[in-house]
Amino acid sequence: MTMEDLIGSLPSYAKDMKLNYSSLVKQNTELTPQQLWGTVVGAAIATRSSELTAASIAEAESAGLTPQALEAVKAAATIMGMNNIYYRFQHLTTNEKYATLPARLRMNVLRSPGVDPVDFELWCLVVSAINACGKCVDSHERVLREKGATEELINAAVRVTSVIHAIGVVLDSEKAAPTPVPAIA
Repeated sequence: MTMEDLIGSLPSYAKDMKLNYSSLVKQNTELTPQQLWGTVVGAAIATRSSELTAASIAEAESAGLTPQALEAVKAAATIMGMNNIYYRFQHLTTNEKYATLPARLRMNVLRSPGVDPVDFELWCLVVSAINACGKCVDSHERVLREKGATEELINAAVRVTSVIHAIGVVLDSEKAAPTPVPAIA
């Protein structure tokens, strides 16, 4: 299924998501194509919706996301899937000792992601936002600004992420309890 088909199939209660997808993704002028489609794919992966992930990857590839960039997006989603749990635990626990213990988690991809470091950091940030890891969001947002990314660029990526996440929520909701289609009289 294409992203167009997927967006077109959303029920009426998700009309705002259709409109937001159109304005924030299809008419995007704030992010480079690589940043945009990497953000869409990273957010889709983080939603854990296989239907949305498959459609977003296909759309991203047809929009020109290179195999190297796609691999970097997957790496960002994977490494943040691990880090967001580990560092969110440190943030949530009141036992300060955990913050002094070594992580002992391999994170080599952070040093050599194979794409522009700003793009990779952006994808790490958006996955961290979905996974609600405050420590990781703060860290990646700070690194992005240090690398020259503006708050407007970061905000644009987070807006796209919020819409992709909401679409994933709608798809999961519809699988669990489909909205009845009114009968035509």
